[in-house]
Amino acid sequence: MDEVVEVLAAQQSELAGVLEGLGDAGWRAPTGCEGWDVADVVLHLAQTDELAIASATGRFAEAAAALTAGLAPVGSVDAGAALMVQRQRGLAPAELRARWSSNAAALVEVLDAMDLSTRVTWVAGELSARTLTTTRLAETWIHTGDVAGALGVDLAPTDRLRLIARLAWRTLPYAFSSAQRTLTGPVAFRLVSPGGEAWNFVPDEPPTTIISGPAAELCAVAARRLEASATTLRAVGPDGDAVLALVRTYA
Repeated sequence: MDEVVEVLAAQQSELAGVLEGLGDAGWRAPTGCEGWDVADVVLHLAQTDELAIASATGRFAEAAAALTAGLAPVGSVDAGAALMVQRQRGLAPAELRARWSSNAAALVEVLDAMDLSTRVTWVAGELSARTLTTTRLAETWIHTGDVAGALGVDLAPTDRLRLIARLAWRTLPYAFSSAQRTLTGPVAFRLVSPGGEAWNFVPDEPPTTIISGPAAELCAVAARRLEASATTLRAVGPDGDAVLALVRTYA
């Protein structure tokens, strides 16, 4: 199994552990996602895993049309996701847990069986199946944290963050383009892993901007779960503040 697929499966397992034995009150616990409880977050993951399976099997447009059928057009991905959750919320916890678990396992199976260099369609446009896998890893990690936070479960950061941090670094041009901004020059990330190791993501050309600090903080900022001003991250260079404001790991 390719490393990125294996790491996605491990992240899914961490979420499964958090959900294990969860009672009705836990499913209704409010999360940091405005207006969403734990059930809504898990439903969102189930829905987006369905879309990812469809993407990997050449059926993205069909699956997206089915999930959004009858919904009014919206101006953003987040607004669309909210409407999809709103329409399907209310499933019994056992049914919801089974739907997410089944989709998560099916996604890993599909990705493990394919050439990850294959180009596929996703929300943000065309990308490689490897990048799709990494975005699913990032989103699953983000929402695992949302669920754990709602339930008062403390999860230690792991080396799974390396692939998420690298995704944040590699997609900076997309993040800037989406914000109608332009990078002045190449950016390097010089991060520290949860275990204290150096994780350096450096461009081919000398960087004009360098972001340094804990990888866990960088990933949380990219997930929009932590303000850069509340971290120990250090930005040096002309694009430093903009990178910390725009960096992201999702479409």
